[in-house]
Amino acid sequence: MRDGFIKVAAATPEIRVADPEYNANQIMAMIDHAENDGAQIIVFPELCLTGYTCNDLFLQDHLLKAAKQQLSRIIRYTGKNGADAVIFVGLPLERDGKLYNVAAAVQSGKLLALIPKKNIPTYAEFYEMRHFTPGNSVAVPFTLDEDTVPFGTEVLLDLDDTVEGLKIGCEICEDVWVADAPDISHALHGATVIVNLSASNETVGKDTYREQLIASTSARLIAGYIYCSAGEGESTQDIVFGGHNIIVENGTILARQKLFENGITLADLDIARIRHERRRMTTFRAEGDMDQAYEILPLEMKARETQLLRKFPAKPFVPSDAKARARRCEEILSIQSFGLKKRYAHTGCKTAVIGVSGGLDSTLALLVTVRAFDLLELPRNGIMAVTMPCFGTTDRTYSNACKLAQTLGVTLKEVNIKEAVTIHFRDIEQNADMHDVTYENCQARERTQVLMDLANQKNGMVIGTGDMSELALGWATYNGDHMSMYGVNAGVPKTLVRHLVQYYADTCGADALREVLLDVLDTPVSPELIPPVDGKISQKTEDLVGPYELHDFFLYYMLRFGFSPAKIFRIARHTFEGTYDEDTIRKWLKIFIRRFFAQQFKRSCLPDGPKVGSVAVSPRGDLRMPSDASAHLWMEEAERL
Repeated sequence: MRDGFIKVAAATPEIRVADPEYNANQIMAMIDHAENDGAQIIVFPELCLTGYTCNDLFLQDHLLKAAKQQLSRIIRYTGKNGADAVIFVGLPLERDGKLYNVAAAVQSGKLLALIPKKNIPTYAEFYEMRHFTPGNSVAVPFTLDEDTVPFGTEVLLDLDDTVEGLKIGCEICEDVWVADAPDISHALHGATVIVNLSASNETVGKDTYREQLIASTSARLIAGYIYCSAGEGESTQDIVFGGHNIIVENGTILARQKLFENGITLADLDIARIRHERRRMTTFRAEGDMDQAYEILPLEMKARETQLLRKFPAKPFVPSDAKARARRCEEILSIQSFGLKKRYAHTGCKTAVIGVSGGLDSTLALLVTVRAFDLLELPRNGIMAVTMPCFGTTDRTYSNACKLAQTLGVTLKEVNIKEAVTIHFRDIEQNADMHDVTYENCQARERTQVLMDLANQKNGMVIGTGDMSELALGWATYNGDHMSMYGVNAGVPKTLVRHLVQYYADTCGADALREVLLDVLDTPVSPELIPPVDGKISQKTEDLVGPYELHDFFLYYMLRFGFSPAKIFRIARHTFEGTYDEDTIRKWLKIFIRRFFAQQFKRSCLPDGPKVGSVAVSPRGDLRMPSDASAHLWMEEAERL
């Protein structure tokens, strides 16, 4: 439960139609298994105590009494096994002379509530109106075994004292398929988890539609959704049930049960993440906007450590599937190039000036600029690729910069800045043998001055090359490579830059261009501001600032979901086990936090540039952060790790 995680289960037992005692035994056995696996919310299928396919047997008083007796038995059982999971079991139940399809909510030997099915289908293969009455919304008292509980759909189970923000709403099968589903009202009254007890039969393609429905419902409600469906054991007289269990969080399917395999489906929901998304989405209406009077039932549960089942992608900005990754790369390149195209169409400029170093970022920026010029039907020779060798430039990167310009058909210009920087050192009395930050930044600022002045000469624009990861860390020289007239890479993290260049190499169709791009990809990331050793790069960025895959991981979960340092550290350990040890993760997380806060002043005056994903650092968009915000709160937690 720490960090907002809670383990949940959808459990489909193999039942016998119209045999409540047998079914109760199956349910209790599954409760034990799910609780042993750490589940604290357990959902069973619709009418699982009797079977959904009883048809006119639902009108038999003997069956209804047996179902009530077995529910009481299950309730007593949960009071003896020492666990305190909240359990939902489906059964038929008579109230005031009418029969209802209900979900019984049970915990630790107590019946908590009875939630009836509101929407009763009578179409196609469904004929429930023959037996059941639509459920009432406003809860009324109902007594079972001398315990009086609320009976109605407008009931929420509140576990806020155990997991902050955890409130559970319940609906049954058809309820989620209708236009005015109960889950809408549940969510608007604070439910962060919706459970659905279902008996949805299988037809060709229905499983795909069902997953789309549950995922889209979860996304729209910004909620966790536990869907549990009937499976083997139901009558197959006319229809077949597949036990299609689905657990979703804010539109992302965390776990699903393979069709026609009854069993327990487990996942861990992140309630803190759901709460963060609701805070962020200002259009999500609060309960104060609603006028219904919900029954809120406060519950308690033992706090315990949730052993995480979910996998956190080590590179959250990069799809793991090759086809999805290719689609993502094409889409991002289009966003970048169309953004630049619009800027050129608006300004009427015909020339682009871009510094090319032979590194990944400037390569990507040049490729994007070429795309934009092609879209505008402007000649590529209007793109001036400027190489500016200095003290740290190696033959390899210089050669690649030149080859790249030549194979793309852009104008190549060389401006050797060694003499200009040396004179500047003399003017400011900088010791040329002292390789400090001034030594490095003088070169970066001289390069920017050259680019800006060339742009003035050619009535063009300087295209920025810095990426989002560098901006997050402040790994840019203020008023140096930090500045441009349009930063095409501003929304692209470093881990994704590599894949964009690789995608371009794979799809360009030109052997010479592919060859140089592959060598750029194979070159260590470096600003090349320190003299090389034996002709090789001596200054490797990741040796100084840390692994970009870790920093992009930290950046994603901090900005996208508001995770605390402790939670980021926890999931990073879980994700990078065997790749980075705890000390390494801890070290770079502290550095990330420190740099992220200290370097906001650079992000506060960024040039324009396109947003490409759900995380961005533009001061005009996603990250409106004060430049003098204190990092104390975050660093204090990081120091305790």
